[in-house]
Amino acid sequence: MPVELSSSLQVLLALSIALMAGLIMSRVTKRWNLPAVTGYLVAGILIGPYCLGQLGILGLGFVDAADVKKYDIISKVALGFIAIAMGNEFRLSELKKIGKKATVIAVLQALTATVFVDIALILVHFWLGEKFPISVAVTLGAVAAATAPAATLMVVKQYKAEGPLTKLLLPIVALDDAVGLVVFAVSFGIAQALDGGNVDVISVALNPLIEVVASLLLGAALGFLFHFSERFFHSRSKRMSISVAFVFLAVALSMLEFHIGSVTIGFSSLLVCMMLGTVFCNLCDFSEELMDRIDRWTGPLMVLFFVISGAELELNVFKDWQIVVVGAIYILFRSMGKIGGASISSKMMKCEPQVQKYLGFTLLPQAGVALGMSLIAAERMPGDEGKLVRSITLFAVLIYELVGPLMTKIALDKAGEIHEKPVPERVKAGMEKKEKKKGSVAPSAAERLESQGVSAGLSAPDNQKK
Repeated sequence: MPVELSSSLQVLLALSIALMAGLIMSRVTKRWNLPAVTGYLVAGILIGPYCLGQLGILGLGFVDAADVKKYDIISKVALGFIAIAMGNEFRLSELKKIGKKATVIAVLQALTATVFVDIALILVHFWLGEKFPISVAVTLGAVAAATAPAATLMVVKQYKAEGPLTKLLLPIVALDDAVGLVVFAVSFGIAQALDGGNVDVISVALNPLIEVVASLLLGAALGFLFHFSERFFHSRSKRMSISVAFVFLAVALSMLEFHIGSVTIGFSSLLVCMMLGTVFCNLCDFSEELMDRIDRWTGPLMVLFFVISGAELELNVFKDWQIVVVGAIYILFRSMGKIGGASISSKMMKCEPQVQKYLGFTLLPQAGVALGMSLIAAERMPGDEGKLVRSITLFAVLIYELVGPLMTKIALDKAGEIHEKPVPERVKAGMEKKEKKKGSVAPSAAERLESQGVSAGLSAPDNQKK
Protein backbone atom coordinates (compact mmCIF):
# COMPACT_ATOMS: atom_id res chain seq x y z
CA MET A 1 0.00 0.00 0.00
CA PRO A 2 1.61 3.32 -1.09
CA VAL A 3 2.31 5.87 1.65
CA GLU A 4 0.97 9.37 0.99
CA LEU A 5 3.10 12.18 2.36
CA SER A 6 1.41 15.34 3.60
CA SER A 7 2.57 18.62 2.04
CA SER A 8 4.12 19.76 5.35
CA LEU A 9 6.06 16.50 5.64
CA GLN A 10 7.26 16.82 2.02
CA VAL A 11 8.51 20.37 2.61
CA LEU A 12 10.33 19.53 5.84
CA LEU A 13 11.81 16.36 4.34
CA ALA A 14 13.01 18.24 1.24
CA LEU A 15 14.59 20.99 3.36
CA SER A 16 16.35 18.51 5.65
CA ILE A 17 17.70 16.59 2.64
CA ALA A 18 18.81 19.87 1.03
CA LEU A 19 20.66 20.92 4.20
CA MET A 20 22.34 17.53 4.67
CA ALA A 21 23.28 17.27 0.98
CA GLY A 22 24.79 20.77 1.09
CA LEU A 23 26.81 20.05 4.22
CA ILE A 24 28.07 16.68 2.91
CA MET A 25 29.15 18.21 -0.42
CA SER A 26 30.86 21.10 1.40
CA ARG A 27 33.03 18.49 3.17
CA VAL A 28 33.85 16.89 -0.18
CA THR A 29 34.79 20.21 -1.79
CA LYS A 30 36.87 21.13 1.27
CA ARG A 31 39.08 18.09 0.59
CA TRP A 32 39.75 19.55 -2.88
CA ASN A 33 40.32 23.01 -1.40
CA LEU A 34 37.21 24.42 -3.11
CA PRO A 35 34.82 27.03 -1.63
CA ALA A 36 31.81 25.71 0.31
CA VAL A 37 29.49 27.58 -2.10
CA THR A 38 30.60 25.27 -4.92
CA GLY A 39 29.68 22.25 -2.78
CA TYR A 40 26.23 23.66 -2.02
CA LEU A 41 25.54 24.32 -5.71
CA VAL A 42 26.68 20.84 -6.74
CA ALA A 43 24.47 19.37 -3.99
CA GLY A 44 21.53 21.29 -5.47
CA ILE A 45 22.22 19.84 -8.92
CA LEU A 46 22.45 16.30 -7.47
CA ILE A 47 19.10 16.49 -5.63
CA GLY A 48 17.52 18.61 -8.37
CA PRO A 49 15.14 17.76 -11.24
CA TYR A 50 17.94 16.40 -13.48
CA CYS A 51 19.38 13.86 -10.99
CA LEU A 52 17.64 12.60 -7.83
CA GLY A 53 14.44 14.39 -8.86
CA GLN A 54 14.14 11.99 -11.80
CA LEU A 55 12.88 9.37 -9.32
CA GLY A 56 9.73 11.48 -8.98
CA ILE A 57 9.43 11.03 -5.20
CA LEU A 58 8.08 14.23 -3.63
CA GLY A 59 10.17 15.27 -0.64
CA LEU A 60 13.19 13.25 -1.79
CA GLY A 61 14.93 15.99 -3.75
CA PHE A 62 13.21 18.38 -6.16
CA VAL A 63 11.18 16.59 -8.85
CA ASP A 64 10.75 19.50 -11.30
CA ALA A 65 11.13 23.27 -11.73
CA ALA A 66 7.70 23.89 -10.16
CA ASP A 67 8.78 21.92 -7.07
CA VAL A 68 11.92 24.07 -6.73
CA LYS A 69 9.82 27.22 -7.21
CA LYS A 70 7.85 26.36 -4.03
CA TYR A 71 10.93 27.30 -2.00
CA ASP A 72 11.33 30.68 -3.69
CA ILE A 73 10.60 32.50 -0.42
CA ILE A 74 13.79 31.03 1.11
CA SER A 75 15.87 32.48 -1.74
CA LYS A 76 14.22 35.90 -1.39
CA VAL A 77 14.78 36.07 2.37
CA ALA A 78 18.39 34.83 2.03
CA LEU A 79 19.12 37.51 -0.59
CA GLY A 80 17.67 40.06 1.83
CA PHE A 81 20.17 39.05 4.51
CA ILE A 82 23.00 39.04 1.95
CA ALA A 83 22.05 42.55 0.80
CA ILE A 84 21.84 43.97 4.34
CA ALA A 85 25.34 42.56 4.98
CA MET A 86 26.56 44.31 1.81
CA GLY A 87 24.95 47.56 2.97
CA ASN A 88 26.82 47.24 6.25
CA GLU A 89 30.03 47.80 4.26
CA PHE A 90 28.96 51.35 3.29
CA ARG A 91 30.13 53.10 6.44
CA LEU A 92 30.71 56.83 5.99
CA SER A 93 34.21 56.54 7.48
CA GLU A 94 35.10 53.99 4.78
CA LEU A 95 33.16 55.70 1.99
CA LYS A 96 35.24 58.85 2.44
CA LYS A 97 38.32 56.75 1.64
CA ILE A 98 37.03 54.40 -1.08
CA GLY A 99 33.60 55.73 -2.17
CA LYS A 100 34.86 57.48 -5.32
CA LYS A 101 37.08 54.54 -6.29
CA ALA A 102 34.27 52.00 -5.81
CA THR A 103 31.77 54.03 -7.85
CA VAL A 104 34.11 54.67 -10.79
CA ILE A 105 35.30 51.04 -10.92
CA ALA A 106 31.74 49.66 -10.58
CA VAL A 107 30.52 51.75 -13.53
CA LEU A 108 33.54 51.22 -15.81
CA GLN A 109 33.87 47.44 -15.33
CA ALA A 110 30.14 46.99 -16.02
CA LEU A 111 30.29 49.12 -19.18
CA THR A 112 33.46 47.36 -20.40
CA ALA A 113 31.82 43.93 -20.00
CA THR A 114 28.77 45.18 -21.92
CA VAL A 115 30.87 46.60 -24.79
CA PHE A 116 33.03 43.44 -25.06
CA VAL A 117 29.99 41.13 -25.21
CA ASP A 118 28.16 43.46 -27.63
CA ILE A 119 31.09 43.49 -30.09
CA ALA A 120 31.66 39.71 -29.89
CA LEU A 121 27.98 38.78 -30.29
CA ILE A 122 27.36 41.29 -33.10
CA LEU A 123 30.14 39.44 -34.99
CA VAL A 124 28.32 36.17 -34.18
CA HIS A 125 25.19 37.75 -35.73
CA PHE A 126 27.09 38.28 -39.01
CA TRP A 127 28.23 34.62 -38.82
CA LEU A 128 24.84 33.02 -38.02
CA GLY A 129 22.62 35.60 -39.73
CA GLU A 130 18.93 35.66 -38.77
CA LYS A 131 19.37 32.63 -36.51
CA PHE A 132 20.99 35.04 -34.06
CA PRO A 133 19.34 38.52 -34.34
CA ILE A 134 21.37 41.62 -33.52
CA SER A 135 18.78 42.62 -30.89
CA VAL A 136 19.65 39.43 -28.96
CA ALA A 137 23.36 40.39 -29.07
CA VAL A 138 22.67 43.87 -27.65
CA THR A 139 20.37 42.51 -24.91
CA LEU A 140 22.95 39.91 -23.81
CA GLY A 141 25.54 42.70 -23.67
CA ALA A 142 23.34 44.43 -21.09
CA VAL A 143 22.91 41.22 -19.08
CA ALA A 144 26.72 40.89 -18.97
CA ALA A 145 26.97 43.95 -16.69
CA ALA A 146 25.34 42.18 -13.73
CA THR A 147 27.38 40.48 -10.98
CA ALA A 148 26.01 38.17 -8.26
CA PRO A 149 26.80 39.43 -4.74
CA ALA A 150 25.77 36.26 -2.89
CA ALA A 151 28.56 33.89 -3.94
CA THR A 152 31.23 36.60 -3.59
CA LEU A 153 30.12 37.52 -0.06
CA MET A 154 29.98 33.87 1.03
CA VAL A 155 33.55 33.24 -0.17
CA VAL A 156 34.78 36.36 1.64
CA LYS A 157 33.06 35.23 4.85
CA GLN A 158 34.15 31.60 4.65
CA TYR A 159 37.84 32.48 4.35
CA LYS A 160 37.60 35.65 6.50
CA ALA A 161 39.36 37.55 3.71
CA GLU A 162 40.77 40.91 4.71
CA GLY A 163 42.75 43.58 2.90
CA PRO A 164 42.50 46.36 0.30
CA LEU A 165 40.99 44.08 -2.37
CA THR A 166 38.24 42.78 -0.08
CA LYS A 167 37.54 46.27 1.25
CA LEU A 168 36.96 47.59 -2.28
CA LEU A 169 35.28 44.45 -3.64
CA LEU A 170 32.21 44.46 -1.38
CA PRO A 171 31.03 48.03 -2.18
CA ILE A 172 31.65 47.44 -5.92
CA VAL A 173 29.56 44.26 -5.94
CA ALA A 174 26.80 46.09 -4.04
CA LEU A 175 26.81 49.03 -6.49
CA ASP A 176 26.87 46.69 -9.48
CA ASP A 177 23.17 45.88 -9.05
CA ALA A 178 22.11 49.50 -9.57
CA VAL A 179 24.57 50.01 -12.45
CA GLY A 180 23.37 46.80 -14.14
CA LEU A 181 19.71 47.88 -14.00
CA VAL A 182 20.47 51.23 -15.68
CA VAL A 183 22.70 49.64 -18.37
CA PHE A 184 19.99 47.06 -19.08
CA ALA A 185 17.33 49.78 -19.42
CA VAL A 186 19.34 51.64 -22.08
CA SER A 187 20.53 48.55 -23.99
CA PHE A 188 17.13 46.88 -23.99
CA GLY A 189 15.61 50.07 -25.43
CA ILE A 190 18.18 49.97 -28.25
CA ALA A 191 17.44 46.25 -28.84
CA GLN A 192 13.72 46.93 -29.19
CA ALA A 193 14.42 49.79 -31.60
CA LEU A 194 16.59 47.44 -33.70
CA ASP A 195 13.66 45.00 -33.82
CA GLY A 196 11.65 47.76 -35.50
CA GLY A 197 9.02 47.80 -32.79
CA ASN A 198 7.52 50.82 -31.06
CA VAL A 199 9.88 51.80 -28.29
CA ASP A 200 8.07 53.08 -25.22
CA VAL A 201 10.66 55.35 -23.59
CA ILE A 202 8.76 55.34 -20.29
CA SER A 203 8.57 51.55 -19.91
CA VAL A 204 12.08 50.89 -21.24
CA ALA A 205 14.17 53.71 -19.74
CA LEU A 206 12.15 55.44 -17.02
CA ASN A 207 10.75 52.43 -15.14
CA PRO A 208 14.17 50.91 -14.27
CA LEU A 209 15.42 54.32 -13.09
CA ILE A 210 12.30 54.72 -10.95
CA GLU A 211 12.93 51.23 -9.54
CA VAL A 212 16.47 52.18 -8.46
CA VAL A 213 15.42 55.49 -6.85
CA ALA A 214 12.27 54.07 -5.22
CA SER A 215 14.23 51.11 -3.80
CA LEU A 216 16.87 53.37 -2.27
CA LEU A 217 14.22 55.67 -0.74
CA LEU A 218 12.24 52.73 0.72
CA GLY A 219 15.43 51.18 2.10
CA ALA A 220 16.50 54.49 3.69
CA ALA A 221 13.07 54.93 5.33
CA LEU A 222 13.21 51.39 6.73
CA GLY A 223 16.77 52.00 7.95
CA PHE A 224 15.68 55.06 9.98
CA LEU A 225 12.67 53.14 11.35
CA PHE A 226 14.94 50.19 12.25
CA HIS A 227 17.30 52.48 14.17
CA PHE A 228 14.36 54.11 15.99
CA SER A 229 12.84 50.72 16.91
CA GLU A 230 15.98 49.04 18.25
CA ARG A 231 16.31 51.69 21.00
CA PHE A 232 13.31 50.15 22.78
CA PHE A 233 15.00 46.74 23.04
CA HIS A 234 18.12 46.14 25.09
CA SER A 235 18.77 42.39 25.21
CA ARG A 236 20.86 40.86 22.41
CA SER A 237 18.21 38.28 21.52
CA LYS A 238 15.45 40.89 21.16
CA ARG A 239 17.66 43.17 19.08
CA MET A 240 18.46 40.27 16.80
CA SER A 241 14.75 39.44 16.55
CA ILE A 242 13.86 43.01 15.53
CA SER A 243 16.68 42.87 12.95
CA VAL A 244 15.24 39.71 11.40
CA ALA A 245 11.76 41.26 11.46
CA PHE A 246 12.98 44.29 9.47
CA VAL A 247 14.69 42.11 6.86
CA PHE A 248 11.42 40.18 6.43
CA LEU A 249 9.53 43.49 6.18
CA ALA A 250 11.96 44.90 3.59
CA VAL A 251 11.72 41.75 1.43
CA ALA A 252 7.92 41.77 1.70
CA LEU A 253 7.55 45.46 0.75
CA SER A 254 9.94 44.92 -2.18
CA MET A 255 7.35 42.62 -3.74
CA LEU A 256 4.85 45.48 -4.07
CA GLU A 257 4.23 47.05 -7.47
CA PHE A 258 2.18 50.14 -8.40
CA HIS A 259 0.95 51.31 -11.79
CA ILE A 260 0.37 55.01 -12.41
CA GLY A 261 -0.64 55.32 -16.05
CA SER A 262 2.19 53.85 -18.12
CA VAL A 263 4.65 54.24 -15.24
CA THR A 264 5.37 51.18 -13.08
CA ILE A 265 6.78 51.68 -9.60
CA GLY A 266 8.51 48.49 -8.47
CA PHE A 267 11.35 47.71 -6.09
CA SER A 268 14.57 45.69 -6.09
CA SER A 269 14.81 43.73 -2.82
CA LEU A 270 18.62 43.76 -3.11
CA LEU A 271 18.72 47.57 -3.25
CA VAL A 272 16.06 48.02 -0.54
CA CYS A 273 17.85 45.72 1.93
CA MET A 274 21.27 47.12 0.99
CA MET A 275 20.09 50.68 1.72
CA LEU A 276 18.45 49.50 4.96
CA GLY A 277 21.81 48.09 6.08
CA THR A 278 23.71 51.22 4.97
CA VAL A 279 21.49 53.67 6.89
CA PHE A 280 21.36 51.48 9.99
CA CYS A 281 25.12 50.86 10.19
CA ASN A 282 25.80 54.61 10.01
CA LEU A 283 23.26 55.47 12.74
CA CYS A 284 23.76 52.61 15.20
CA ASP A 285 26.89 52.29 17.35
CA PHE A 286 26.63 48.52 17.82
CA SER A 287 25.53 47.61 14.28
CA GLU A 288 28.70 45.61 13.60
CA GLU A 289 28.16 43.34 16.61
CA LEU A 290 24.48 42.91 15.67
CA MET A 291 25.35 42.03 12.06
CA ASP A 292 27.85 39.46 13.32
CA ARG A 293 25.13 37.79 15.41
CA ILE A 294 22.70 37.81 12.45
CA ASP A 295 25.42 36.27 10.27
CA ARG A 296 25.71 33.31 12.67
CA TRP A 297 21.92 32.87 12.80
CA THR A 298 21.59 32.79 9.01
CA GLY A 299 24.15 30.01 8.38
CA PRO A 300 21.61 27.23 7.60
CA LEU A 301 19.53 29.68 5.56
CA MET A 302 22.52 30.40 3.30
CA VAL A 303 23.18 26.68 2.79
CA LEU A 304 19.55 26.20 1.72
CA PHE A 305 19.73 29.24 -0.57
CA PHE A 306 22.71 27.92 -2.55
CA VAL A 307 21.41 24.34 -2.65
CA ILE A 308 18.08 25.61 -4.04
CA SER A 309 20.01 27.82 -6.49
CA GLY A 310 21.87 24.71 -7.67
CA ALA A 311 18.59 22.83 -8.12
CA GLU A 312 17.28 25.72 -10.25
CA LEU A 313 20.15 25.45 -12.75
CA GLU A 314 18.91 24.27 -16.15
CA LEU A 315 21.10 21.41 -17.41
CA ASN A 316 19.04 20.91 -20.58
CA VAL A 317 20.69 23.98 -22.16
CA PHE A 318 23.60 21.68 -23.11
CA LYS A 319 21.38 19.94 -25.68
CA ASP A 320 21.50 22.84 -28.19
CA TRP A 321 24.94 23.34 -29.84
CA GLN A 322 24.11 26.94 -30.75
CA ILE A 323 23.37 27.80 -27.10
CA VAL A 324 26.62 26.14 -25.99
CA VAL A 325 28.80 27.90 -28.62
CA VAL A 326 27.24 31.35 -28.19
CA GLY A 327 27.17 30.85 -24.41
CA ALA A 328 30.89 30.02 -24.41
CA ILE A 329 31.62 33.18 -26.44
CA TYR A 330 29.48 35.21 -24.03
CA ILE A 331 31.35 33.79 -21.00
CA LEU A 332 34.78 34.39 -22.58
CA PHE A 333 34.16 38.00 -23.59
CA ARG A 334 32.23 38.94 -20.44
CA SER A 335 35.14 37.59 -18.37
CA MET A 336 37.62 39.57 -20.48
CA GLY A 337 35.49 42.70 -20.08
CA LYS A 338 35.14 42.32 -16.31
CA ILE A 339 38.83 41.54 -15.75
CA GLY A 340 40.11 44.17 -18.21
CA GLY A 341 37.62 46.84 -17.12
CA ALA A 342 38.39 46.33 -13.44
CA SER A 343 42.15 46.40 -14.09
CA ILE A 344 42.09 49.58 -16.20
CA SER A 345 39.68 51.46 -13.92
CA SER A 346 41.58 50.49 -10.75
CA LYS A 347 44.82 51.71 -12.36
CA MET A 348 43.06 54.99 -13.21
CA MET A 349 42.02 55.32 -9.55
CA LYS A 350 45.58 54.45 -8.38
CA CYS A 351 44.54 51.39 -6.36
CA GLU A 352 46.99 48.94 -4.80
CA PRO A 353 48.82 46.56 -7.21
CA GLN A 354 46.93 43.48 -5.94
CA VAL A 355 43.61 45.25 -6.57
CA GLN A 356 44.63 46.12 -10.15
CA LYS A 357 45.72 42.54 -10.78
CA TYR A 358 42.98 40.44 -9.16
CA LEU A 359 39.80 42.52 -8.72
CA GLY A 360 38.28 41.49 -12.07
CA PHE A 361 38.47 37.78 -11.21
CA THR A 362 36.27 38.35 -8.14
CA LEU A 363 33.53 39.99 -10.25
CA LEU A 364 32.75 36.96 -12.44
CA PRO A 365 29.88 35.24 -10.52
CA GLN A 366 26.48 35.85 -12.11
CA ALA A 367 23.00 34.75 -11.00
CA GLY A 368 19.80 36.41 -9.76
CA VAL A 369 19.94 39.88 -11.34
CA ALA A 370 21.04 38.46 -14.71
CA LEU A 371 18.24 35.87 -14.62
CA GLY A 372 15.74 38.63 -13.82
CA MET A 373 16.91 40.64 -16.84
CA SER A 374 16.68 37.60 -19.12
CA LEU A 375 13.13 36.96 -17.87
CA ILE A 376 12.10 40.52 -18.85
CA ALA A 377 13.65 39.93 -22.30
CA ALA A 378 11.81 36.61 -22.67
CA GLU A 379 8.49 38.32 -21.92
CA ARG A 380 8.93 41.40 -24.13
CA MET A 381 10.98 40.31 -27.16
CA PRO A 382 9.17 38.91 -30.22
CA GLY A 383 9.24 35.30 -31.45
CA ASP A 384 12.09 33.11 -30.23
CA GLU A 385 14.43 36.04 -29.51
CA GLY A 386 13.49 36.27 -25.83
CA LYS A 387 13.78 32.50 -25.46
CA LEU A 388 17.29 32.66 -26.96
CA VAL A 389 18.37 35.38 -24.48
CA ARG A 390 16.95 33.33 -21.61
CA SER A 391 18.66 30.08 -22.68
CA ILE A 392 22.11 31.67 -23.18
CA THR A 393 21.82 33.46 -19.82
CA LEU A 394 20.87 30.18 -18.11
CA PHE A 395 23.92 28.46 -19.66
CA ALA A 396 26.24 31.28 -18.53
CA VAL A 397 24.78 31.33 -15.00
CA LEU A 398 25.28 27.55 -14.73
CA ILE A 399 28.99 27.88 -15.57
CA TYR A 400 29.59 31.08 -13.59
CA GLU A 401 27.86 29.78 -10.46
CA LEU A 402 30.12 26.72 -10.42
CA VAL A 403 33.39 28.39 -11.48
CA GLY A 404 32.90 31.94 -10.12
CA PRO A 405 33.30 31.19 -6.38
CA LEU A 406 36.51 29.23 -7.07
CA MET A 407 37.92 32.13 -9.13
CA THR A 408 37.04 34.54 -6.32
CA LYS A 409 38.80 32.34 -3.78
CA ILE A 410 41.93 32.00 -5.95
CA ALA A 411 42.05 35.77 -6.58
CA LEU A 412 41.73 36.61 -2.87
CA ASP A 413 44.39 34.01 -2.04
CA LYS A 414 46.82 35.33 -4.70
CA ALA A 415 46.23 38.86 -3.39
CA GLY A 416 47.37 37.63 0.04
CA GLU A 417 44.03 38.34 1.72
CA ILE A 418 43.20 34.78 2.83
CA HIS A 419 45.32 34.13 5.90
CA GLU A 420 45.99 30.85 7.66
CA LYS A 421 44.02 30.63 10.88
CA PRO A 422 46.12 30.76 14.07
CA VAL A 423 45.86 27.61 16.20
CA PRO A 424 43.32 28.30 18.99
CA GLU A 425 44.73 28.33 22.53
CA ARG A 426 42.28 25.61 23.69
CA VAL A 427 43.53 23.28 20.92
CA LYS A 428 47.15 23.81 21.93
CA ALA A 429 46.25 23.33 25.61
CA GLY A 430 44.54 20.03 24.77
CA MET A 431 47.61 18.84 22.87
CA GLU A 432 49.87 19.77 25.80
CA LYS A 433 47.64 17.85 28.25
CA LYS A 434 47.78 14.70 26.15
CA GLU A 435 51.57 14.89 26.03
CA LYS A 436 51.83 15.34 29.82
CA LYS A 437 49.62 12.30 30.41
CA LYS A 438 51.87 10.20 28.21
CA GLY A 439 54.90 11.49 30.11
CA SER A 440 56.47 12.33 26.81
CA VAL A 441 59.75 14.21 26.65
CA ALA A 442 58.98 15.25 23.12
CA PRO A 443 58.80 18.95 22.29
CA SER A 444 55.67 20.70 23.55
CA ALA A 445 52.74 21.39 21.25
CA ALA A 446 53.65 25.06 21.11
CA GLU A 447 57.25 24.24 20.19
CA ARG A 448 56.12 21.75 17.57
CA LEU A 449 53.77 24.33 16.07
CA GLU A 450 56.54 26.93 16.12
CA SER A 451 58.78 24.54 14.19
CA GLN A 452 56.04 24.22 11.56
CA GLY A 453 55.84 27.98 11.20
CA VAL A 454 52.71 28.64 13.29
CA SER A 455 52.68 30.71 16.48
CA ALA A 456 49.97 31.58 18.98
CA GLY A 457 49.15 34.92 17.46
CA LEU A 458 50.59 34.77 13.96
CA SER A 459 49.75 32.86 10.83
CA ALA A 460 52.39 30.92 8.91
CA PRO A 461 53.07 33.67 6.35
CA ASP A 462 53.71 36.17 9.20
CA ASN A 463 56.32 33.89 10.75
CA GLN A 464 58.02 33.42 7.43
CA LYS A 465 58.26 37.18 7.06
CA LYS A 466 59.91 37.40 10.46
